[in-house]
Amino acid sequence: MPLQEDIALMAGPRERWEALEGARIFVTGGTGFVGKWLASALVAANRVHGLEAKLVLLTRDPRAFSRTCPELAAAEGVSLVEGDVRAKVACEPCGFVIHGATPSDQWLNTRRPAEMLSVIEDGTRSVLRLAAEWDAGRFLLVSSGAVYAPPAPSAGFAEDSPLGPDWPEERSAYHAGKRRAERLALGAADAGLSVTVARLFAFVGPHLPLDRHFAVGNFLADALNGRSVSVHGDGSPIRSYLYAAEMAVWIWSMLTDDRAAGETFNVGSEEAVSIREVAAAVASAVDPAVPVTVLGEVSEGPRDVYLPDTGRASVRLGLRRSVDLAEGLRRTVAWHRGHPENGVRA
Repeated sequence: MPLQEDIALMAGPRERWEALEGARIFVTGGTGFVGKWLASALVAANRVHGLEAKLVLLTRDPRAFSRTCPELAAAEGVSLVEGDVRAKVACEPCGFVIHGATPSDQWLNTRRPAEMLSVIEDGTRSVLRLAAEWDAGRFLLVSSGAVYAPPAPSAGFAEDSPLGPDWPEERSAYHAGKRRAERLALGAADAGLSVTVARLFAFVGPHLPLDRHFAVGNFLADALNGRSVSVHGDGSPIRSYLYAAEMAVWIWSMLTDDRAAGETFNVGSEEAVSIREVAAAVASAVDPAVPVTVLGEVSEGPRDVYLPDTGRASVRLGLRRSVDLAEGLRRTVAWHRGHPENGVRA
């Protein structure tokens, strides 16, 4: 269950949601981190505003999702469809489609890159075909800031910043796959589908995995269990973190706002922080606070910077961050304290 302040933030004003009143929305990747927040936001809007919108979540394992998120799975208006994103889906037509199914598995990306590319590229092709068959009114592709070619400009990556190369010149199948997915979506747009691309950066909030390659998630796992927060590098890379509830608001706004049709937007925060600073913020977000241990030596070469320029979303859609990193961490810790089943101290 989301925190009350998150429910209020996500539901927002009714006019944000009016385009979805009585609508059917199909979401792939709906049972992952991003998908859980998208579902939470629509459920909140349904309850607060009486939209009577229907949300169809494609998942490979409905039973697992029902166990981990029983309130979402059983929420009014939510239904689960079992299937692989690359295969034909048996589902009634939906007027809106959000395609976000992508494995966030570093092992798969490294050890089975062909499978990673297939899930992203073939999955996107399949969902675009489905949206065309349904004559969907809007299609939103959940892409990534990973499509950009480093290094980042001083003000962060803008939507017109250069993109990186294709596989195998690009060594990350995930990065290359996202670029291929965008090309497929642009091709569908040329054929008449109303497409919006949302390039996601980094986030913090409930449901973020604490045991994968997300630095802030690993830091939270340490702090929530009373351990010293371990920074495995030198802590110098620069990142930014948008709170997850706001991420969901931005994505839904990009799907429903006519001004977003045919456009590409960055989704993230411009509040730049070093990894060392993130570790310190996490360590002080728990009570009692825990120490920080930096394990790596100072590295040579240019600093690793991964930041978005979100001016386009701000100017064109009026989207702005309202929850800073410290408040986002406070809410995340509070949520985990109320969910000891996640393997952290209550």
